[in-house]
Parts: sequence; C-alpha cells; structure tokens
Amino acid sequence: MRRYGMNAGQWAARLMVAALASLGLAGVRAEVPVMVARQVSPSAWYVEGVSALGSPANQNFISNAGFVVTPAGVVVIDALGSPALAERLVAEIRKVTPQPITHVILTHYHADHIYGLQTFKALGARIIAHRAAKVYLNSETARLRLEVSRVELAPWVNADTRLVEADDWLDSDQTLNVGGVVFQIRGVGPSHTPEDLVVYLPGEKVLFAGDLVFRSRIPYVGQADSRHWIAALKTLLTFDAQVIVPGHGPLSREARKDMQLTHDYLVYLRESMGKAAQNLEPFDEAYQNTDWTQFEHLPLFRVANRMNAYNTYLLLEQEGK
Repeated sequence: MRRYGMNAGQWAARLMVAALASLGLAGVRAEVPVMVARQVSPSAWYVEGVSALGSPANQNFISNAGFVVTPAGVVVIDALGSPALAERLVAEIRKVTPQPITHVILTHYHADHIYGLQTFKALGARIIAHRAAKVYLNSETARLRLEVSRVELAPWVNADTRLVEADDWLDSDQTLNVGGVVFQIRGVGPSHTPEDLVVYLPGEKVLFAGDLVFRSRIPYVGQADSRHWIAALKTLLTFDAQVIVPGHGPLSREARKDMQLTHDYLVYLRESMGKAAQNLEPFDEAYQNTDWTQFEHLPLFRVANRMNAYNTYLLLEQEGK
C-alpha cells in the first residue's frame, strides 16, 4: 500500500504523529496531579499517572513508574514523560532512601515513559532497554514526536529535552542482581512495541508489566503487534506474581481479572477490523458499523479508539496479504 510516495509504515508513522498532536490540543487542562510513591512490597514502590492525555497542566504524567530499593542502590522502572516529572520522582525516592539511583530499566521507548531519562542519566544511572528500541529511537517518528511534544507539552518538554539512548542494550532475557535483589528482565515483544520488556522480582512476587497492561482506560495500540500482544498477556500469567504494576492505571492484585480489559479490547479490535479488511470494506464504513458499546464508557475512548481501530485495520490488511 503506497500513498503519495510513502510506504504503509511511513504513512502510518506520519498519521500517528498528526493524531498525537491533535490529541494534545484536545487535552483537558486540570491541576497538576499529585505524585505519591506507594509501597507495593518490602522493596518496591510505584507512582501512578492520571488517565488523561498528556498536557502542560499534567506535565505529561499519564503513565506509571516504579522503583526498587536495594542495599546497593535504587533501580527505577521507566522514567516518566518529562524531565520535571523525573525530578519529582527522584524527590519521592529521596523520601524513602538516600541510596543512589544506579539503574533505570525501560519497559519500552514511548514518550510518556522516556522523556524523563536525562534526569536519571545526569545522576549517573545506567539505562537498560531492549535493542529493538534503537530502530524507533533513530526514526523520523521519534524525531517528529519530540518536535510535537516540545510545542504541545511546553514548558515541561522543551528544546532542552532530548532522546537518551540506553547504556546496556539487551538482545535476550537477563537477570540483574543489585544488592542481593534479583530482577528478572524478560523480553515480551513485539507486542505493544517491538522492544517490550517486563521486570519481575521473584523474591517479592512483583511484576512491572509496562504497557502490556492498561487498567481503567482504553489501551494505546499505535503500531502494535496485537496478535503477539494477546499471546504475551498469557505469558505474564506464567509469572507467580501477587502484584502487577501496569504501565497505566491502578495496581493489580488479581492478574487474570485485571488483564481482561486489555485482552478483550485487543481481541475485539482484531475481530471487527479483521473482518472488514478481509471483506475489503472501507475503514470509515467498518468503523461506523462496529458496535463499540462495551468500551465507549472508558476514559480516552473518544480520542483514542478510532486511531486504534485504523491502525489495527492497516495491520490486518498487511497480515492478510
């Protein structure tokens, strides 16, 4: 599929950036959300972003991040969506421990999880991510997304905000030991992104699931491999986790139940858009004819669902070839 000299991937990338720009303009301004570190196990903590679009009012605090305190330092999971947010997260960590921040593990390289990286890099933390993220990091999409963010999220994301590469690029699963605390880092992509990682603390049965799990809101699908994402959710159930920290939304203590929304939404997108693509039904007609009742009450449905459906429609066109 080619449109005006661009291949399908380039077209989808530009569509995504344009859509994200319009979503930013549609964001509802509100008071800056409070950030409070909540303890989830003896060593692990997390902060919870709001179920909203990124905006100057919320400093792009729309995703979760975690940290684990060990005798040898603090390991952070995800860096939040602006340098200012990362500084607030550091302040929350300092309320718990004076230990240095030694590592940041990235579940993936989406903007709301990485724009705070430079704050942690300046503190001397080593950044760990999956090597597959390098494709995105060096892409036109990442550059355009940052340009849009510098406008839509100013002054929190600005000309001084930069994309930061990992120090340690993982090609396979890894076990990290910091101060006697074991971190099992497992690749589960391509799912939400090609580079998805999850982080499991077997000693405390805590799983940081990144954006494989969205709770209490519509997932962001983007260029996801939704077929593998559905399979990866089943992989998460093989961990003996008592607590799951999702990429978005509240803490989960009932893994299967709390993953159901993400699972059911992805399955429905694939079933409805797959049928339309197979029947060569134009997207606009397919979208209008689809019954979205079971999801339309969820936060961000109106601003995200159509883009999710369109991206899934394009994906299934490609799968069907």
